Order: sequence, then C-alpha cells, then structure tokens
Amino acid sequence: MLVVGFPAEAFGTNCYIIAPAAGEQCVVVDPGIGVTDRLDDLLAEHRLQPVAVMLTHGHLDHTFSVTPVCGARGITAYIHPSDRELLTDPAKGLSTDLKSLFGGKISYSEPDDIAEMADGQVLTMAGLSILVDHAPGHTGGSVMFRTADAQTTFHGRDVRWPARASEAPLCFSGDVLFEGSIGRTDLPGGDMDAMWASLRDKVLPLADETIVLPGHGPATTIGKERAGNPYLYEAAKGAQPSGPNRGW
Repeated sequence: MLVVGFPAEAFGTNCYIIAPAAGEQCVVVDPGIGVTDRLDDLLAEHRLQPVAVMLTHGHLDHTFSVTPVCGARGITAYIHPSDRELLTDPAKGLSTDLKSLFGGKISYSEPDDIAEMADGQVLTMAGLSILVDHAPGHTGGSVMFRTADAQTTFHGRDVRWPARASEAPLCFSGDVLFEGSIGRTDLPGGDMDAMWASLRDKVLPLADETIVLPGHGPATTIGKERAGNPYLYEAAKGAQPSGPNRGW
C-alpha cells in the first residue's frame, strides 16, 4: 500500500492519498483548502488515478476542495449521513468566529455524486478494503477509516511519518484523535458524551501498533496515545473527560 500525505494551505488539514501501489487507482481523503494543485502534482508524480473521495467529517477545512476534485474526474464523494447536510451548507458546522473569518458568506457547491457511509461498512475500491468506523463527538457524522495489516510505504515531506515503511494497520482518524489530544466538541454538532463513547468503544480497542494518521498534525500510534494522551487515559479509567474547546 502507498500512502501520500500533505497539509492543506489553511488550518493544516492533512489530505491523504491511498493506493495499492504507484501507477494504480487511488482514493483521496479530506481534500481541504487550496489542495488541488499539490494534489494534482502528487497524483502525476505517483501515476495515480482517483476513483473516489472519502471524507472523515463535514467541516469545511476537510471538504473545501471536494467538489473540484470530484468534478474534474467524475468521481463520488463518500460521507456519513449525519454530516451530509454540511456538504450542502458548510456554515452549519462553523462557530460564529469561524463564520466571521470566512467573511460571513461561503460560496460553495456540493459534489454531483454523493454516497453515504454506514458504521462497519467496508468500502472496496481502487484495490483497497477500507473499514468505516462511525465515531461521533467532533461532529455527528465523524468517522475513522481503517485498513488491515499491509506493507505500507509513506511519502510526504510535510507530514511527520512514524516510519518509512510499516506492516502495522492504519487508522485515518480525522478529527477524532490527534497526537496528545482529541477534536474539539464545542462547534455545532459536537457532543462530548458522544466523543467519550467513541474514545472508549472505537479508539481504545485498537491494537497498540496501529498507526494513526490524523486530520491535523503528525502521525502517531495507538500505543503512544494510550500511554500519553490524557483524554484516552481518562476514557480508559471509565471517567468522562472534558474535551478541548479550542483547536481542531
């Protein structure tokens, strides 16, 4: 498996490309703000052909470029139904200050072809099998994408990878889990009770060697986060931690 990652021009949102190998079909995860040129360059460099875009959730910093990426290739965008409305009206997921940051008006159109994902669904495309884990809390439709054990080669100068190659399973965690933190729950659609349940039921059961590729910041592992992430530590004790109200 080949994984290429790079941060978007705004908010440092990580965009990922996943393929069986160079020269194959691929899927794109979370094309954020200002990623289209860099994405085109990387697709050409690795001779990849996108067949779908998968979205970890509906926030604008993860979905901003989904329409041009899908429209240029006639491909489908996949999102959980609980965040489906954010592709129609992304302002519904923004706080007042973020709406002001975007000038109070967002010019946006949704992709022509949208498919909804369900918890536990296995998406089979581009020669890949990707498991969907519904993990609400940051948004109602937040999901994580997981792959089984595979020899994985990582590329991307702008994302700090755990290793050049690995046979560990992968988890594209979106804004559920970061290195040392979790996603904020104070935006519209956020729910700390749901986030706690997602940490307990979806994140903590994962194997320690699982490589976590988050929506922002560097890669990490479940083992590292189990040992040092205060939110996972509290969730493991059965406590209900208070979530961050700033950050991603």
